[in-house]
Amino acid sequence: MKISARNVLVGKIRNITKGAVNAQVTLVLDGGEQIVSIITNASVDSLGLETGKTAYAIVKANEVIVGKGVDGSKLSARNVLAGEVISSHEGAVNSEVEIKLNGGTTVVASITRESVHALELKQGDKVSAIVKASNVLIGV
Repeated sequence: MKISARNVLVGKIRNITKGAVNAQVTLVLDGGEQIVSIITNASVDSLGLETGKTAYAIVKANEVIVGKGVDGSKLSARNVLAGEVISSHEGAVNSEVEIKLNGGTTVVASITRESVHALELKQGDKVSAIVKASNVLIGV
């Protein structure tokens, strides 16, 4: 299957915590970063998710927020992934920013052109890719 989401990040399931309706699934990416997803318990069961199993964290590029200088900041988003800008492709309205995480995985963000200019983003800048756990899909 092919999908349109730009970010399909492979990892191993570290743990699954089920609640009344939803579950928190934590993946460890190949580079060591953790990414947390909130999905339904029914999805955990239908996907056959188990600790140690390989899975994919799927995130659309427009769900990735880019932050500069946010290390140590308190944010409600569960996923704050440190890295650096490796490229930026500017469009008339939106721009695509590629971020190489410290462990080597690449994340693509689609943010406004104005945001790229406001953050003064350029290749080599230290940034964070920020994603709410509810915006992370899990695939197997």
